[in-house]
Amino acid sequence: MIEIKGVTKRYGETAVVDDVSLTIAPGGVTSVIGANGAGKSTLLSIVSRLTPADSGTVTVDGLDVTTTPSEKLARRLAVLRQENHMSVRLTVRELVAFGRFPHSGGRLTERDLALVDEAIGYFELDDLADRHLDQLSGGQRQRAYVAMVLCQDTDYVLLDEPLNNLDRRHSVQMMRRLRRMADDYAKTVVMVVHDINFASCHSDAIVAMKHGKVIAQGTTEEMMTPKVLKEVYDLDIDVHDINGSRIGVYYA
Repeated sequence: MIEIKGVTKRYGETAVVDDVSLTIAPGGVTSVIGANGAGKSTLLSIVSRLTPADSGTVTVDGLDVTTTPSEKLARRLAVLRQENHMSVRLTVRELVAFGRFPHSGGRLTERDLALVDEAIGYFELDDLADRHLDQLSGGQRQRAYVAMVLCQDTDYVLLDEPLNNLDRRHSVQMMRRLRRMADDYAKTVVMVVHDINFASCHSDAIVAMKHGKVIAQGTTEEMMTPKVLKEVYDLDIDVHDINGSRIGVYYA
């Protein structure tokens, strides 16, 4: 369980995360939605200890993220940032193997190598395993980064806009893989998603933020209503049931 209690982060006079308290239950997919500047990515960054909070606490299964040793936390919690840049030229296999560092310290065992192969196969990267990242398309590269996160073998996975720079087809494929990963490996996946319909179709729960605060949270059925979406986006959005999913539609 991830427990966030009274977390605040300010830049100058602006509270980008404003006294947020939130509990994320184990298992499944939770999507964090909201307009630009709502505080979504900052909150995720605080939970993953990439950004220090000014006040409040975050615990992962009782472990305080600010005091738990990095190696111990990295065996429980994996994170993929919105922008990923490597200063060295790596192959897909070398990148995915980085996911084993918290467990192996860089000395890969047979089990580590087997998990690297498993993650590469799971994201259908076998034919690209020995290709360098700069030789891949954006969609292929994003799959490689998520395979690295899977290879880290943590109970919790935090993803900041995993659909960033992906076209519609690759976004659909990525969301399906992430949904399947959560189910197949019994992981708790928390992701920042801009597209409400991707959140609706592939999530178990949705958290909505606005002006640094959590203004609503619940199941997809509870959250995908015109009233809630109007509050989140200040926009009139119709909601329709299509093939078992609630889909939001707005008109220019």
